Amino acid sequence: MGSIISVEHVGQSFGNHTIYTDVSFEVQSGEVFAILGGSGCGKSTLQRQMIGLLPPSSGVVRVLGHEMYPTDPAVLTRIGVMFQAGALFGSMTLLQNVMLPLEMHGDLPAEARAEIARVKLGLVGLSGAVALMPSEVSGGMSKRAAIARAMALDPPLLFLDEPSAGLDPITAAGLDRLILDLRDEMAITFVMVTHDLASILAVADRCIMLDAEKAGVIAEGDPRKLRDQDTNPVVHAFFHREMVKP
Repeated sequence: MGSIISVEHVGQSFGNHTIYTDVSFEVQSGEVFAILGGSGCGKSTLQRQMIGLLPPSSGVVRVLGHEMYPTDPAVLTRIGVMFQAGALFGSMTLLQNVMLPLEMHGDLPAEARAEIARVKLGLVGLSGAVALMPSEVSGGMSKRAAIARAMALDPPLLFLDEPSAGLDPITAAGLDRLILDLRDEMAITFVMVTHDLASILAVADRCIMLDAEKAGVIAEGDPRKLRDQDTNPVVHAFFHREMVKP
């Protein structure tokens, strides 16, 4: 494995408000990497920097060997993003939603685009739902369809924003299994923003934890080891679902 993402001394401020400073880490090819932390610590902000939606106030973000600012359009076709609510287009069927990236970034005939989209939906367990509208499927199915759309162009890297948010435990466990299967079978690297403790411990190979008070990273490593060994009171409280002791 090699580094697929490199975040070097990255900071982000909005006016006089500093979200975080001097954040550095790497994501290795073929792993599931999680960005953790409490509300307001900058998890989603950091992910937006990594997918090219927000230039950092300081530091450098490199994805697939390219600096993200200025962003090389070729890099954007090699990453996929599943947004928290799925962000499917309600006026399109699931098949049409997955076909959309193929229409925007290629010149394949319609039949070929449709066949690729069917394959992607099959990979996430939605072969029988290709003609359904987003309003006709469950929350878990909508998230699976969003992952299928993110995979449409066969990117080696997928970003997931709170993939299990709003799902019941059984559906969330199924989504966790899907992430691991896609990692193993398709050699996809995943970066996920989440606060779902069960999913973190089930799928993440490594993680970083951001803290709003410290304005940066307070822990990095295997989440299971952090749960069992870390002495930082904030990290301990997060992994044990406890209040931070004063």
